[in-house]
Amino acid sequence: MLAGDRGLTAAEVAERVEAGAVNEAKRHTSRPLSAILRANFFTPLNAVIAVLAAIAIGFTAMEEGLFEGLKQGLFAGVIIANIAIGTIQELRAKRTLDKLSLMNRSNAKVLRDGEIQEIEPNRIVRDDLVYVEPGDRIVVDGPVVESRNLEIDESLLTGEADPVAKTPGDEVRSGSFAVAGTGLFRAEQIGADSYAAKLVEEASKFTLARSELREGINRFIKLINWLIVPIALLLIVSQLADAANWREIIVRTVAGIVPMIPEGLVLLTSVAFAVGVIRLGTRHVLVQELPAIEGLARTDVLCLDKTGTLTEGGMDVDEIRPINGTDATGVDTALAALAAADDSPNPTMQAVAEYLREREVGNPNWRVIDVMPFSSARKWSGTRFTDNGTWLLGAPDILLDQGDPVALEADMLAAQGLRVLALVTAESASTTGGVSGVKAQALVVLRQRLRETAAATLAYFKEQGVKVKIISGDSPAAVGAVAAQLGVDGAADTVDARRLPEDPEELADLLERATIFGRVKPHQKQAFVKALQSRGHTVAMTGDGVNDVLALKDADLGIAMGSGSAAARSVAQVVLLDDEFATLPHVVDEGRRVLGNIGRVSNLFLTKTVYAIALALFVAVGAISAWATGNDALPYPFLPIHQSLINLFTIGLPAFFLALAPTFERARPNFVRRVLKFAIPAGICCAVPTFIVYLLSLAHDGTDSQLPQTTAAITLFCLALTALAIVAKPYVWWKVVLVGGCAAAFVTVIAVPPLAAFYELELPGVWNTTAAAIAVGSGVAALLFWLVVRPKHLKD
Repeated sequence: MLAGDRGLTAAEVAERVEAGAVNEAKRHTSRPLSAILRANFFTPLNAVIAVLAAIAIGFTAMEEGLFEGLKQGLFAGVIIANIAIGTIQELRAKRTLDKLSLMNRSNAKVLRDGEIQEIEPNRIVRDDLVYVEPGDRIVVDGPVVESRNLEIDESLLTGEADPVAKTPGDEVRSGSFAVAGTGLFRAEQIGADSYAAKLVEEASKFTLARSELREGINRFIKLINWLIVPIALLLIVSQLADAANWREIIVRTVAGIVPMIPEGLVLLTSVAFAVGVIRLGTRHVLVQELPAIEGLARTDVLCLDKTGTLTEGGMDVDEIRPINGTDATGVDTALAALAAADDSPNPTMQAVAEYLREREVGNPNWRVIDVMPFSSARKWSGTRFTDNGTWLLGAPDILLDQGDPVALEADMLAAQGLRVLALVTAESASTTGGVSGVKAQALVVLRQRLRETAAATLAYFKEQGVKVKIISGDSPAAVGAVAAQLGVDGAADTVDARRLPEDPEELADLLERATIFGRVKPHQKQAFVKALQSRGHTVAMTGDGVNDVLALKDADLGIAMGSGSAAARSVAQVVLLDDEFATLPHVVDEGRRVLGNIGRVSNLFLTKTVYAIALALFVAVGAISAWATGNDALPYPFLPIHQSLINLFTIGLPAFFLALAPTFERARPNFVRRVLKFAIPAGICCAVPTFIVYLLSLAHDGTDSQLPQTTAAITLFCLALTALAIVAKPYVWWKVVLVGGCAAAFVTVIAVPPLAAFYELELPGVWNTTAAAIAVGSGVAALLFWLVVRPKHLKD
């Protein structure tokens, strides 16, 4: 400790607490509960469905009782399911993030009243002397006041893997941690003023992951919302001729409007996302937002932070090269003695010790006179032995003369991205007086430790057409060497980020060409993301440090490591809880399953929307024409309960299974256009025959019978089932069972009197069955004609 410095007194601490100079900052671990509930409850879709359900239930209950009213409002159940799925998933992610944040917190040590006290980080006050030793996280910013070979790992701030030596007067910043030595620093920037807190605050604005699926669905819903009011008014006006049954008119108008809304599509999208989230959860992947798993399936550029993503902590000894005929056994023995003498080994010495253990080289028990611990300032460590002289291990450019052939050999190895240390003997050495009489004995060559699965994962993305950009704060040579080991194309053509162009267009051009970037600063990572996005790329960014926060936030998909900083985890949409890069392909697969299947079932839901709009318009125009010519009124053919039945067996139930089926098709763009190409002709092919057969049945059976609506329901069901059969391709056994089972279930409802009565239908006669068969045949023929004959450029 500093002579005479006892730190703050209890009275001084109390004064600072009273003044509010305490290390307290708002934690942004996830979206607040109020925002989660608001976002899931108050949506335009929920509002429209709720209003329509209230109308159907209320007006039916006024005439026929509450049970009948509730029966007509069954379609509103989708609201509850939608809210529950979205809310539960986000709350689950929030709870997991908050637990991670708490697990990541550790106590701090401060010097007060001459004693080291252990306190919670939020109890540090301004001007506290904070004591750090290896493994301690730096939680506030300030200058070093005492250093005993103190070295700080700032990789989470700068991306630079090597520790940084700190001497009195040097700044330490929150988000880093001590790896060697001990020291004291004064807490000056605390709470919201600390470096890490400022970065988190800058990135704390919550933004949802972009989802083309949801954007497309929302576009449909907005369009439909605009259509609902005029169509509803048109339907109501068209029914005025039968003003005596005004309650039934309103309920039938609701029945005409409800199928226009693809409410089940929103629900199924949420279900498909949620199931994907659960599946990924078993692989220790936390998805914070449901649409996030869609993001990586659409990604065409993946930016990887080398440290912590492609590499693991620590290094491995690649080889030990004896010099000038030095005996290899003697070199191993000397290294074992150095490792045994070092009671606080840094990562390099730990790697050497592990290498020797694997080769079964034991401690020679050389007697130690003096140990000189490693210092980044000196760039060497060493030990003076009683009978074996002085041995040093450190940077070749420091220990060896510039023209020494061994130094030149070390430079050649370093140019390949390897870490090279020189093992030398010296006549004399001290931490203050320098080194003399050096003789090289060996070169210790180390490599960064690569993740075992990194090469296979990168090969997967290459096969899938995803461009990879490897960016790091390390030297370009080191990054290029790692990339070369992993088989990355362009590994030899590295870029030093210190010489990047300032112009955004020039930067975007360079990013299109190059793959490997070294010496990248935090603000440059953010610029990389924006430059790539300016060229139309969908960008995913991985990272684990405070320095990655802004880039993670601006990327189309941010992917954080579970062991990384809380700031990085709080802004990322996906968190790899076990830090395993190899799980990303599984995220891609889940995203593709969601995209492919939701794209498929969207055809069904939008077909329903189209035929509902067409039927409403046909009925409205027909009713107005009949009214103008003095003919009988033309009621809408269905009640809400009829639509619930048809939708259940042609869309709701089958779409649920189709949405969760395995599929790994590549993501395709233009979701809205592809769906409309199928839905518009299919919907018209459903609506026209249904309306015609309804008119014919009204003329044959009259308006007082249930046969017209039964005949229309059978026709619409069969045509919608045909659309389902087309969408379900390619067929496997369970899809055949699914389509056949839905057909059998509808037939059962019609054939069993209690069920038919519940759904307000009746068993059709021969005439009605024949008319429905002809109508269905014509609709199917028209649909198949469209699918086969339409020009190639109109097909999916």
